[in-house]
Amino acid sequence: MADERCGSCHLAESGVTPANASKLMASQELLCARCHADALKMSHPSGFVPGRALPAAYPLDWKGELTCSSCHEPHGVSPGLLRGDKRNKDMCLACHDINFFYQMKDSGVSILQSGHLNATRAELSSIDLDPYSLECMACHGNSGESPQVAIGSNAVIRHSSGSANHPIGRNYADAFATGGYRAQNMLSKNVWLPDGKISCVSCHDGYNKKHGKVIVPSRGAGLCYECHDK
Repeated sequence: MADERCGSCHLAESGVTPANASKLMASQELLCARCHADALKMSHPSGFVPGRALPAAYPLDWKGELTCSSCHEPHGVSPGLLRGDKRNKDMCLACHDINFFYQMKDSGVSILQSGHLNATRAELSSIDLDPYSLECMACHGNSGESPQVAIGSNAVIRHSSGSANHPIGRNYADAFATGGYRAQNMLSKNVWLPDGKISCVSCHDGYNKKHGKVIVPSRGAGLCYECHDK
């Protein structure tokens, strides 16, 4: 944030003081999304009133809502601008009870690793996958995590559950050009195509109590017709 003008976020512009600093040009989610749009799409929920008291290290905003700055110090200097001294799993458990994660399909392993699904692994770098799919495969592809998912050299995802196999890492615009697909501007807002590619997160919601649930209420053809033209 050091290279941003005060007035790009604060109503008081260059006259920001502790008393008026909370008066912003827009919600924190909108302001942060200008630079971190992908992180906000696949991250801890923000912009809501939590149902429990949070530690003082993670402050709510003036509306009593948990926001981006509850975990991040916008003008801080620590890596990731994170507040406090807790990181990874310990940071999650500062607010959440461990049983909250045990209720998830993977016992919260994927979420406890990071507040944002933001991959740095490159084991599948020979296949042109997006960072989010790489993160998913880090647990579901080769670590014994359930449910297991395999991916072939042709970049086709194969679910151990026997559900539909599907290409991944393919450019959606290229697929649309071949016919039989809905135009990208007609897709549901729930269908996310990171870097324009078909991804695990195009069909699955990573940040949900039912981790990995599909993006539409019903499985089967309903999910397929989100992209495929009837």
